[in-house]
Amino acid sequence: MLTLYLVVGVASAYLIYNVLLEPLYLSPLSRIPGPKLYALTKWRLAFDDWRGVRTITIDRLHLKYGPAIRVGPSEVHFNSLAALQKIYGAGSGFERTTFYRMFDVYGHQNLFTFHSSKQHGDRKKLLANAYSKSTMMKPAVAAMVERKTEQYLRLVEEYGEAPNDLFKTLHYFSIDSITNFLYGRRNGGTSALTGNGTDRALLIDIFDPARRKLSWFATHAPSLTKWLYTRVNLAEALVRPMLPMQKPSTYTGIRAHALQAFHRSRNAADKSAGGEQTVISELFKHTNLQDLDVASECADHLLAGIDTTADTLMFMFWALSLPKHKLIQQRLVTEVKDMQLTSDGSTTNLVEASDKLPYLDAVIKESLRLYAPLPASEPRRLPMRDTEIDGYTVPAGTVVAMAPYSLHRNSEVFESPLEFRPERWLEPDVSAQNRWFWAFSSGGRMCIGKHLAMAEMTSLYRTAIAPGFEGKSPAITSRVEVFFDLTQPSFAEHECPIVFKKQ
Repeated sequence: MLTLYLVVGVASAYLIYNVLLEPLYLSPLSRIPGPKLYALTKWRLAFDDWRGVRTITIDRLHLKYGPAIRVGPSEVHFNSLAALQKIYGAGSGFERTTFYRMFDVYGHQNLFTFHSSKQHGDRKKLLANAYSKSTMMKPAVAAMVERKTEQYLRLVEEYGEAPNDLFKTLHYFSIDSITNFLYGRRNGGTSALTGNGTDRALLIDIFDPARRKLSWFATHAPSLTKWLYTRVNLAEALVRPMLPMQKPSTYTGIRAHALQAFHRSRNAADKSAGGEQTVISELFKHTNLQDLDVASECADHLLAGIDTTADTLMFMFWALSLPKHKLIQQRLVTEVKDMQLTSDGSTTNLVEASDKLPYLDAVIKESLRLYAPLPASEPRRLPMRDTEIDGYTVPAGTVVAMAPYSLHRNSEVFESPLEFRPERWLEPDVSAQNRWFWAFSSGGRMCIGKHLAMAEMTSLYRTAIAPGFEGKSPAITSRVEVFFDLTQPSFAEHECPIVFKKQ
């Protein structure tokens, strides 16, 4: 009996020390403010993930506790310029966490999933030229962007003044643009805009809200999720009711298409019959890459280029369509007409024109501020040494993160931060706003697709909210969450009916 008491006593002491005393009082992180329950267990934040309110909750915690908050036993969230530079600045030493490994494709890592700065930097060097602004300005790329924009406008005309569901049609636009940019028209470019049913079907699983549940399991129970989705035959039938998202799961069709496009591109390159200068043709020049390295890289860019561009464009058109923003839309029309009237008759492609429209640029930037393509936290880890961030000691191995959502809603930098107000980017001094702007991440990890996305965001039309959608915000799926405009009374996930009217 004495032995039993001793075992119980030791076990109790161990639990009290490790579950209560160490995280709440003895850990260097105990100085960082935040709710105690978050400091005790990672599952409190995981519960916010399950409810789809993680990012909004963290933003509210920042408002309550300040720029540094503890959101887990070994996780801290920041919201300051000093932390932004410390964690994400070039040469910071912080690496991506294992969270990103869920985005490996075909079992191979890519630019998005490499954890070390060296691996990421080496791969980025191979791709930087393909995504440079000068490349976007080249006639072939500019012509592709113009062609896809024209196809989208023809699709708009087919609707007439009937409601156009921007969530769907802008996904057609974004998948056609990115596939043609990556693989070229011959070897993998899609034609969803012109009605190709097979290409449109590639997006079905993206439209399924159940993908949020799958993301939660892939994040918080990766081994279980992998086991469930790799069962075959009878075992597959038995686990089917337990799947977070029924097959085909997210990006199944996209990844299959990307692999087929890779093989077509490889065959064309081997026969010297490709002809088009594409991202994949650039990667084939580097013989140190395995075939599946190239396939994984392009597939990841395809996945990244669909939702981000489509979602931001959708929110931009929706914001411009609100009755209270009628003058914003009119100012855009006036700017475009003025540019046309002052043209010297020289040929200017769509991409070059976008650089000459400062108010359009302000509208795009304000859309990216309020509706960033990836608004949630970007976790990092410094594996080998302790460091200091915002005056707090952060032990080696601690997960640290920041989110564009919170950075872009700092009321000390962005007056009336929930207002869609493009004019804020035309003020005499926008240096502070630019420093807090993080729609494309920053430093060595800055999104290399920025110039492509900016080039695509250039088509204008007079628009209005479709009848019955007044007072609603469109809502998008991003990882485990639903994001929408908080100023509206309600929202509709994966839906945005807009009426287009010719100028």
